[in-house]
Amino acid sequence: MLVPLLLVLALTLPAAPSGHINDYAGVLSPADRDRLERRAAAEELQTGNQVVVAIFPSLAGESLEDVSIRLAERWKIGHAGRDNGVIVLVFLQDHKVRIEVGYGLEARLTDAVADSIIRHELAPLFRQERYADGLDAGLTAIFQAIAGEYRARPARRPVAAYAVSLAPIAFMLLSVVVFGMLAVASRRQPGIHGRRGYTGGPGGWYFGGGGFGGGGGFGGGGGFGGGGGGFGGGGASGSW
Repeated sequence: MLVPLLLVLALTLPAAPSGHINDYAGVLSPADRDRLERRAAAEELQTGNQVVVAIFPSLAGESLEDVSIRLAERWKIGHAGRDNGVIVLVFLQDHKVRIEVGYGLEARLTDAVADSIIRHELAPLFRQERYADGLDAGLTAIFQAIAGEYRARPARRPVAAYAVSLAPIAFMLLSVVVFGMLAVASRRQPGIHGRRGYTGGPGGWYFGGGGFGGGGGFGGGGGFGGGGGGFGGGGASGSW
């Protein structure tokens, strides 16, 4: 009976929050939480867009994306008909983060933009355990992206992945060269050989993501202003 009970508790999601900044892990100071709350509330007052942060202590086995979309469907951040909600989910012990984007904001806060915000604004400060500063930078970038003022920075492709992607091309070119040399040599006198080298090739962009373990028992309550926003899985996931 204990194991099934723990599994049920692990899948429990919090009720709709009463504010924009929801620290279920207790990692933010009251001053930092209030400062971030004022920023998010001011953005909603000015634009109507609801940007909510949820910080949890850990994950326990589920996909982060699955937990994120279920939470989005439960909370319904954003306004009905506008679907203008964003949820930033942080799981501390797993070093995982996701930005879940409502339908109405996907044109501005695209998957690539959300990925860039995670990589360049959130993750660097989270690695230093500066969670309040990271969220502050993340909120700024999200507000800018929604306003069309944020320029996404593409991620550099890992050298190993670049080398692997060139291997089949190099092999085919080398095969062509070798067969060409043999054909030429067959027309020449014995003992005459040639050699050619091969270099380079263009790279590409690599965007992170992937599935992460998820779960955990959470608390929460209250009703959030607005509500009724729709989500379809847009956004990005990352780690630090």
